[in-house]
Amino acid sequence: MKPDDPLLKILACPLDKGPLHLVVPDDPARGEALYNPRLHRRYPIVDGIPQLLPSSGEQVTDHEHEDLLKRMAP
Repeated sequence: MKPDDPLLKILACPLDKGPLHLVVPDDPARGEALYNPRLHRRYPIVDGIPQLLPSSGEQVTDHEHEDLLKRMAP
């Protein structure tokens, strides 16, 4: 997924319905993800498809949150 993908403008967090941000991976094995900084939840993108079920999201620690904020695509 590219940062200018029009899909990013309409995707929303399944929990709070707010916007999600594309995160560029620092580790290629980790893959791309969409991130909700309000709830500290990361949703994986598998084979180009965002996994946006509430159960697909994972809670991140405060340390991971700070790291993800630095890697969010503009």
